[in-house]
Amino acid sequence: MIDREKTGRSSQRRRTRKDLLQAAARLLKQGCKPSLEEIAEEAAVSRATAYRYFPSVDALHHEASLDIALPEPGDVLRDARTADPVMRLERVDAVLNDMILANEAPLRMMLAHSMERVVRGEHGDGLPARQNRRGPLIDAALAPARSQFRPAAFKNLGRALALVIGTESMVVFKDVLQLDDAEASKVRRWAIRALVEAAKKPD
Repeated sequence: MIDREKTGRSSQRRRTRKDLLQAAARLLKQGCKPSLEEIAEEAAVSRATAYRYFPSVDALHHEASLDIALPEPGDVLRDARTADPVMRLERVDAVLNDMILANEAPLRMMLAHSMERVVRGEHGDGLPARQNRRGPLIDAALAPARSQFRPAAFKNLGRALALVIGTESMVVFKDVLQLDDAEASKVRRWAIRALVEAAKKPD
């Protein structure tokens, strides 16, 4: 049975975190380097609440800069004249990869901050450690082809693609496998195609 109260709290926490990031992004776009107090005021939350979600103002600045750099799904796919999920996902992967390569340092800092929360034992406090940026892009890419998949397969496909497309795969390809960007892109595209084809197969 769904715990609606717990689900509601989780949704509210995600919204609060997003509000803080959007507030920071607005202030950063104005050319200033806002304090955590200024960001909290812009987001209409308390200073204490802001500190619960971000360990420092630098962590908030780093992540807000990524929100600014990441294009909206509609911008990425606006002129995509195909419903082919593989082609649309490849476009999302290319755009996201360009953003990742251009913002590698703040992305690695963001990963470090989220891992520090786990080390400090804060991962069980119910607060979201990360913002889901790739999810909306993947969902938008798959949307025209939704009828090609069974509901459970469609849900699993989106989740599996989140493992392939994004910052973590960059770290694996670059740090662990020591592949250059061209090789990594080739592997990601192979994985995208394989996952889409697997999701289309009958259960």
